[in-house]
Amino acid sequence: MRVQWALAPLAMATVLVGCQRHEAESYEEVRPVQSIVAGRSAGSVGARYSGEVVARYESRLGFRTSGKIAARLVEVGSAVKRGQPLMRLSPEQEALRVVAAGADVDAAKSRVAQARIDLQRTEQLLARQFASRAELDQQKLALDQAEAQLRSANAQRDTSANQHGYTVLTADRDGVVTAIAAEAGQVVAAGQSVVTVAADGEREVAISIPESRLDELRQARSLQVAAWAHPGRTWAGVLRELAPGTDSVTRTYSARISIRDPDPQLLRLGMTASVLVSDVEGTSAIRLPLTAIVDRDGQRQVWVVDPKTSQVALRKVTLGSPQDDNVLVVAGLNGGETIVTAGVHMLQPGQRVKLPAAAAAAPASSGVAK
Repeated sequence: MRVQWALAPLAMATVLVGCQRHEAESYEEVRPVQSIVAGRSAGSVGARYSGEVVARYESRLGFRTSGKIAARLVEVGSAVKRGQPLMRLSPEQEALRVVAAGADVDAAKSRVAQARIDLQRTEQLLARQFASRAELDQQKLALDQAEAQLRSANAQRDTSANQHGYTVLTADRDGVVTAIAAEAGQVVAAGQSVVTVAADGEREVAISIPESRLDELRQARSLQVAAWAHPGRTWAGVLRELAPGTDSVTRTYSARISIRDPDPQLLRLGMTASVLVSDVEGTSAIRLPLTAIVDRDGQRQVWVVDPKTSQVALRKVTLGSPQDDNVLVVAGLNGGETIVTAGVHMLQPGQRVKLPAAAAAAPASSGVAK
């Protein structure tokens, strides 16, 4: 009898410990997790690239002769017309060359005139048998040489006149001055770029593309261009140019997106713009963080939370293109499901989870993490 009373406290302690352990195990079964409400939208949701509005054609103009800049006639941002003077070199040197070339022409004309007189005189003497046939041939050859020198002098004079005209730099098209690389008083060489003119008309957006997104951009069915200065308005775009190599510093590929029907009054040069790549997969898709994907038995799955019971269940999904820390889900989800994004490797089928208060109260949205 004493033994039974002695064992009674031990049995009660064992029961209490078992209850506490059961309560602890029950508490551990409800795991707090992070989640996201899946929202269906375009296949490339979030594929947005920032860039700058630039002109389709841009000319870097320079003088066709060397010299000292005497005057700068435009400013950065000036609207110019084709043929409008932009800069002017000091004309003294070229003017002297024109004068010298003109003097050479006069001298060549005098030699031609003298050669013709000598030829006529030799022909008269030959008729009287006072000159030989060889002397006549020599005078004809002298006349031919003088005429050739005259043609050369005329060409040199024309070249000098052209060089004198090259002292004035003019715009080759209608546009806007975007850069000036020289000032009055500076000596420049022939062909050195001094003024940059962006042509009116076509506008593009210059962007940089990471290596992992090249195929996405090439396969895009449509591109939308938006300007930061005009929220809510977009323009259709098309990929015109994609660099074959990467930038040595950023390791990205430069691309040019042509804007269809741009409004020059709205899309000004240098404006910040963004390019949205849509419908990459060809169908609508859902974007999820990579942390939400579970790889079991060679299948890609996600944990879906039952909103009524707060229990989780695995669901097989088909993945599309990766996008930075996210991935597109093209099949397996309908949109509106609550997907676990953190703690996926600690869950079991049918296990109850605890969502953050904000996630439990928030309505379904388009792929916004909760």
